[in-house]
Amino acid sequence: MSRSEPRWVPRLVVEAVHLDQVREHGGLIGIRNENAAEAALARARQRWAYDPEADLPRLAAAYAVGLSSNHPFHDGNKRIAFLTAVVFLGLNDLDFVAPNNEVVERMIALASRQVDEDDLADWIRANVRPISP
Repeated sequence: MSRSEPRWVPRLVVEAVHLDQVREHGGLIGIRNENAAEAALARARQRWAYDPEADLPRLAAAYAVGLSSNHPFHDGNKRIAFLTAVVFLGLNDLDFVAPNNEVVERMIALASRQVDEDDLADWIRANVRPISP
């Protein structure tokens, strides 16, 4: 049985969301490392290609881990990691709902490697629901 490929987050969207977040919350604008950005955004696609069990929350976690750990931007890497995961879920008809303080704690834990991709995927899975038409 084949599975249908999810809708991926275009790099242009990630960069636009990052710019918006830096303008709103402060920090340096721009990409620090092009290769790190490309690798981070490819992580979810690689997971999908090589892990037939990977569901949408797992792929969202892969985006978040890649962006958080690769630090491709000058500032705001935790923010863009989380928001890219949320945009990915939305593109694939899932809504993510969790309290802001929980999001902050989880992303800080991810950045400090107290949470791994499996833990993050479980947390995302517990906080998503189908988008209502």
